[in-house]
Amino acid sequence: MASCPPGRGPRAGRQVDSPTHQIDCYRNGVALEIEWNNKDPFFDRVPDNFRLLFDLRAISVGVIVTRGDELQEIFKEIGRGSSYGASTTHMSKLLPKIEGGGAAGCPLLVFGITKRLHVEDDA
Repeated sequence: MASCPPGRGPRAGRQVDSPTHQIDCYRNGVALEIEWNNKDPFFDRVPDNFRLLFDLRAISVGVIVTRGDELQEIFKEIGRGSSYGASTTHMSKLLPKIEGGGAAGCPLLVFGITKRLHVEDDA
């Protein structure tokens, strides 16, 4: 179910029932999913969920935040490489789903966090 806040536009003040899982965050027509270390089948579900909610006019855009593939190097350095392996969610698992049309007409904005954003905490 997606609740649309009061305001202007076709979605304003409506509640839309949908047979999907609950999205992580929603505000003003923007749906946000954070997929950090789930099993990669989650990337089958998320774009399809955004497509359905978009078709129901419950959202205007979907946003996905995940990790970039290169973060694996950092995880290995800190001894956590086996926890964040090839079968968990990261950009190279997401992009084929999007390029294959998984979200259909729903506009998507996708962020992959890269190791350039990592700051070593020496404190």
